[in-house]
Amino acid sequence: MAFILAIDQGTTSSRAILFDQNLKIATVAQEEFPQHFPASGWVEHDCNDLWTTTVSTCRTAMEKIGATAADIAAIGITNQRETTVVWDRTTGKAIHNAIVWQDRRTSEICQRLKADGHEATANERTGLLLDPYFSGTKVAWILDNVEGARQRAEAGELAFGTVDSWLIWNLTGGMVHATDATNAARTLLYDIRKGRWSQTMCDMLRVPMDMLPEVRDCAADFGHTQADLLGAEIPILGVAGDQQAATIGQACFKAGMMKSTYGTGCFALLNTGETPVVSQNRLLTTIAYQLDGKPTYALEGSIFVAGAVVQWLRDGLKIIDAAGETHALAQQADVAQNVVLVPAFTGLGAPYWNADCRGAIFGLSRNSGPAEFARAALESVGYQTRDLLEAMQADWGTAGDTALRVDGGMSASDWAMQFLADILDAQVDRPDVLETTAMGAAWLAGQRAGLYPDMEGFAKTWALERSFAPAMAEDLRTRKYAAWKRAVAAAQSF
Repeated sequence: MAFILAIDQGTTSSRAILFDQNLKIATVAQEEFPQHFPASGWVEHDCNDLWTTTVSTCRTAMEKIGATAADIAAIGITNQRETTVVWDRTTGKAIHNAIVWQDRRTSEICQRLKADGHEATANERTGLLLDPYFSGTKVAWILDNVEGARQRAEAGELAFGTVDSWLIWNLTGGMVHATDATNAARTLLYDIRKGRWSQTMCDMLRVPMDMLPEVRDCAADFGHTQADLLGAEIPILGVAGDQQAATIGQACFKAGMMKSTYGTGCFALLNTGETPVVSQNRLLTTIAYQLDGKPTYALEGSIFVAGAVVQWLRDGLKIIDAAGETHALAQQADVAQNVVLVPAFTGLGAPYWNADCRGAIFGLSRNSGPAEFARAALESVGYQTRDLLEAMQADWGTAGDTALRVDGGMSASDWAMQFLADILDAQVDRPDVLETTAMGAAWLAGQRAGLYPDMEGFAKTWALERSFAPAMAEDLRTRKYAAWKRAVAAAQSF
């Protein structure tokens, strides 16, 4: 039997999933790795952790079902986006920890560039905003803060990449330095209309172009793994950033289709077809996927804290032992209380883009306890999603008329998804397979390898597990969302 190996390298764990020739999951292996917080608002990963957990999960997944490299037709990679790695081309060693997408250390750089009037240029070229979220200012920070790094970069000795490029480099033994269009589009260095690295943006952010990887389609030849890693050489034929991979896995191939993924953060994408739509509401214009040299565009809204707020309940407040407990705890909350949590632990994403805002809780009473905190945490994700979808509707015009396809860990919570439908006043569709991110990467590699159907055939395989319809009274929906808006305004004014 032929398999596709999907590598899903995320913010808190690395996973390897083997999909069979019918696009069914055969086995999964997962490993968490440490998060590093060297200063307030800073988030880093040990680059070796990203690499070693990726290899070990691939091996474990194969061992679980006795699969060998000869059984694997191709590898697809999906990854946490914007996280930045800079390494030595000769030794292959990273010169600094990976700076994670959540990291806010370059906030002052972004504010200075905005004050100098550069945001319009950045938005026109890249579809993005000047925010620490994106990779460009992270690269500049590493070059300015690691001794000798800028001189070495200008001499061509250093390579930059998002996590996909770092994995490809290591998997191929340094033979391939490449990325795909979706990851390139998240760097603040790529011209999404011209389909090439932007000299203007590289000059603005002081990033030498010689550091940058080659940009390829999402389904393309990214080299072969070294034989000693997994037992034999395996072709790498698919790459997409995690949110774009989820868009593909949800079969959102038609303009107007939307998906929202609830992982560490929450990311909603609206397919806008062949034309990039310029947002008037501080959403991002990005590439949804690129096949056969032709990009398909999307509007995207990014929430920095979604599933991470449940991790905070577990690891920070220690009011739960496992994420799955949140659902039952929220059901026990006192309905008379309206505790509102603004989880701006690393700033606010779209449509606010406030890097300096921090979290806040409103509406506490003497009777507020773990159940109310749990409910407020889950509700905060619904409120933030409504912020995004209202902005999308204003930019696109019809986004509110389309069912929202959801996936990611938090989408497994019936309580959270029902509240989402209630606060959006819209239908929420949960698919049979929640592993849509890995499935998207697998389909890219599998159809390139000739194992899986084309786009139309793949779209027919999408199956609904459950649909959630709004059931909340309109006056209650209005009151609750108004309280959220007041809470966000207060958090930003603190």
